[in-house]
Amino acid sequence: MTADEVRAELDSLRGSIDNMDSAIVHLLAERFKVTQRVGELKAHHGLPPADPAREQRQIERLRALAADARLDPEFAEKFLTFIVSEVVRHHERIAAERDRA
Repeated sequence: MTADEVRAELDSLRGSIDNMDSAIVHLLAERFKVTQRVGELKAHHGLPPADPAREQRQIERLRALAADARLDPEFAEKFLTFIVSEVVRHHERIAAERDRA
């Protein structure tokens, strides 16, 4: 490949990466809109912000999906754990705000 061909392929691949990154951000935004509603429901009904049993089921499910997709299950678990910890933090905030009201 010539230098120009390499540059063109890199640009094309990077464009694909940019599009996927945009999709990930939009999917995360939608996910957090739904989890916001979950947090509101939990707070309204006095349910705890975290559900460790569900979280464990989700981790197991995501690890299996990752393995099927040939993605490192450890990476997938770390990613989900990070997201869930952020969701729980939001749920705790929602519950605290409800308690103050």
